[in-house]
Amino acid sequence: MTIFDSIAPALSGALAARGYETLTPVQTAVLAPEANGADLLVSAQTGSGKTVAFGIAIAPTLLEGEDRFTSIGAPYALVIAPTRELALQVRRELEWLYEKTGARIASCVGGMDMTKERRALQGGAHIVVGTPGRLRDHITRGSLDMTELRAVVLDEADEMLDLGFREDLEFILGEAPKDRRTLMFSATVPKPIAQLAKQFQNDAVRITATSEKSQHSDIEYHIMPVAPRERENAIINALLFYDAQNTIVFGATREAVKHLTSRLSNRGFSVVSLSGELSQAERTNALQAMRDGRARVCVATDVAARGIDLPNLDLVIHADLPTNPDTLLHRSGRTGRAGRKGICVLIVPASRRRSAERLLQMAKLSTTMVPPPDAAAINKRNHDRILNDPSLTEVMTEEEGEHVRELLGLHSAEQIAAAYLRQQMAARPAPEELSNTPAHVLEPIRKGSYDDRPGRGDRAERAPRSDRFEQFESGAWFSLSVGRKQRAEPRWLLPLICKAGDITKTDVGSIKILETETRFEITASKADAFMARIKQYGTGEKGVNITRSEAAGFSSPRSDFKPKKNFGEKREWDDRKPPRDRDDKPRSDWAAKPAKAKPEGWTAEKPEKVKKPKERKPGDPSGFDKYKAKKARKAAAGQAE
Repeated sequence: MTIFDSIAPALSGALAARGYETLTPVQTAVLAPEANGADLLVSAQTGSGKTVAFGIAIAPTLLEGEDRFTSIGAPYALVIAPTRELALQVRRELEWLYEKTGARIASCVGGMDMTKERRALQGGAHIVVGTPGRLRDHITRGSLDMTELRAVVLDEADEMLDLGFREDLEFILGEAPKDRRTLMFSATVPKPIAQLAKQFQNDAVRITATSEKSQHSDIEYHIMPVAPRERENAIINALLFYDAQNTIVFGATREAVKHLTSRLSNRGFSVVSLSGELSQAERTNALQAMRDGRARVCVATDVAARGIDLPNLDLVIHADLPTNPDTLLHRSGRTGRAGRKGICVLIVPASRRRSAERLLQMAKLSTTMVPPPDAAAINKRNHDRILNDPSLTEVMTEEEGEHVRELLGLHSAEQIAAAYLRQQMAARPAPEELSNTPAHVLEPIRKGSYDDRPGRGDRAERAPRSDRFEQFESGAWFSLSVGRKQRAEPRWLLPLICKAGDITKTDVGSIKILETETRFEITASKADAFMARIKQYGTGEKGVNITRSEAAGFSSPRSDFKPKKNFGEKREWDDRKPPRDRDDKPRSDWAAKPAKAKPEGWTAEKPEKVKKPKERKPGDPSGFDKYKAKKARKAAAGQAE
């Protein structure tokens, strides 16, 4: 259908000016006759055009047949979003969609100046977009008038319930007029969403815009098995190989995001990060840098990236595997939108192979196994990009022609082309060298026991642990600036050392934890490269430094360790007492043993205790005197009353 059939004229003009020629499935569904004026429960994936969908769905309710709003005061519509970024993004979308209607749109989100928001509400607004907590604050303080509301929209309703906003949503919907329209948009409709819809909607029309499978049909999934110590190198090479206009890299934790951002920045990438520790101003600046082209890579956690929409996002890299299929689909769904093709890369270390197999099996996605791109593949791809650069086919201007003729007069065409080639190559970070060790291969999960694994085949038998330890060559000692006082433990020290120095645990010898530092040994062949990498990139942990050390040092005992005062005399292993000669046959005579002799003068009767009278000292009052004194006090108390 065309966009002019069922849409308010002012909005259809805005869509045409924006370049819309057809509607997405969810936008078409909300314009169906049965959805006109009704409550809606819509299941649609991220990137399916939901914002425009509910914008055109509520337009007839807000405008009431008019082309423009005729008055301004209390808001007519309330749009609730789970995060600040999504709320501000929705506001921007509605501003251009309702531009020709004269609509005034206000936002109320956490982290922004509440006083300015209150002034905007007092000045009047037709549509208010906000987050649940901040909207509830404004309602409680009386700065948000709910009496004129005609429509309430819940965007990403499932995300809001996951983030714990159910109580706030129930409060807001309870304060809204009973006759308003309620539109709920959610990627999925689990039981809590269905219960919320049943409680606050009236005969809602259920719309399922598209399936997850069709939503991800424009995304290519590439599985990239890597050696654990080469995970970051594989990410760098993937960024260089695909060379996407915009890329988002997902990490599991804030520390992982911080470390990877630092690594990519040091390698020459224009990168920003999004994590929970950033302020609202820092988050806004990071997203704006991605939108205006100052940054091309965004490293983010799942929670921090919820609700954000980055333009021209052609590549998604999962540096850490998602925990469940829904998270995988939600992360990956940020690319392949609006008809654009997208690529999703999963970095899978050997230690996470089984998790990746189960994840892909549950997600039911069509994937392709690809090796990590090496330097040769990246250089070939760069060579092809340079040869097919669109700027080489552009028409030359007169001013450019003068410079070209001047250059050709001074240098040959080969020299100019070589200089251009060098500039193009210098503008790109150099690829990382990867080992020639073949990566593990992901296979479908076999039913049965893990004991059904194949044998070692042609591989040599593994050496005993003691032999392998003895084979470690003597190396150089280093010092780590944490010890027992900082609760240092080998279980997290060893991964930190290997990750910071790009080595394996077989390259690490003894680890001695002292009171305020830790000494560890690195094999001599890797010591110089290890130290060079530490100087270049650091450890990736705040306040943790690694320096060279001359000796191993002596391990200090634990602070709560208390040795025994006396262990006694050490006995030889065969210094035991000889066994007693005894007869193990049961006794035949069980007669009672003779009683012990009683001392002289003993009797079974207990002597009678004689109670001695208490001696009264001279001057002490007798018992009768005490009684008379007590009686006199009671009489005096009665007279006083």
